[in-house]
Amino acid sequence: MSIEQLAETALAMVAAGKGIIAIDESNNTIAKRFAGVGVESTEEHRRAYREMLLTTPGLGEHISGAILYDETIRQSTAAGVPFTKVMMDNGIIPGIKVDKGPQPLAGFPGEVVTEGLDGLRERLKEYYQLGARFAKWRAVINIGEDIPSGSCIEANSHALARYAALCQEQGLVPMVEPEVLMDGSHDIETCYEVTEVVLRSLFDALYQQNVMLEGTILKASMVISGKDCDEQASVEEVAESTLMCLKSTVPAILPGIVFLSGGQSDEDATAHLDAMNRMGPNPWPLSFSYGRAMQSAALKIWSQDLANNVAKAQAMVHERARDNGMAALGKWSKAA
Repeated sequence: MSIEQLAETALAMVAAGKGIIAIDESNNTIAKRFAGVGVESTEEHRRAYREMLLTTPGLGEHISGAILYDETIRQSTAAGVPFTKVMMDNGIIPGIKVDKGPQPLAGFPGEVVTEGLDGLRERLKEYYQLGARFAKWRAVINIGEDIPSGSCIEANSHALARYAALCQEQGLVPMVEPEVLMDGSHDIETCYEVTEVVLRSLFDALYQQNVMLEGTILKASMVISGKDCDEQASVEEVAESTLMCLKSTVPAILPGIVFLSGGQSDEDATAHLDAMNRMGPNPWPLSFSYGRAMQSAALKIWSQDLANNVAKAQAMVHERARDNGMAALGKWSKAA
């Protein structure tokens, strides 16, 4: 695929008023989510749940793409229609999570590095054949006493850049996700400093690996107070700090930035995105790639009656998609 085609896909992923739903939880992670609402994590339950999400009427009005898990990209609806066909028929671009998750970084207690580069080229070829047109790799950066170290940041940036280069080689738009975790008692100033260093390292590594930025999407964490910090920053402070950090580190040629919700409440994730877009214009479209903030309310509804609550759960999915789509335009209102 040419850089023009990659750029076209990347721009479609951040089309005005649209964002991405992340339904790429590993089987272990979704088992924990299901356990929280009393649903057994069988393959059929996981398939039915993902079908409920992906067949939501009108989902394509506010959702441009969906990140899938390896199991999910191979699944079909109860009627036998592949999920990827359902998505493409509704204008939703299929994406795929390809990393193997964070593992302890040897020699650096309390820090992790994401694995999954071995055999990635062949996996990307298969995912392209299955219909994927973008991929996602998540790096995890912890804030704590004397961490993150420069070595941890460099190791994760290098892995993200190698992954991104391999994606573009196979015709997939890479979504690069360096998540600075909310866990901890650090203040918003500390989060800003760490996020700035991480993003500078990431874009330097992407440059070193000849990754074409015009065919790349950044999935960013917001600059926010640690969840155990005594002083929680306001919506305006989070928006202002996040924008300042991004403007000082992210090249303007990037097609767009999507945010992860990262443990924020549903409403906070929407309010922060809305505030950033109200402060525009910005150098790039700012949208969302939310998992829990898109799904949690719908999962609770669905879990109460798997067979009969599908329509109710889908109405909640559509409502969350609409709210975040409006926030991506800076036009969200709590009363809407």
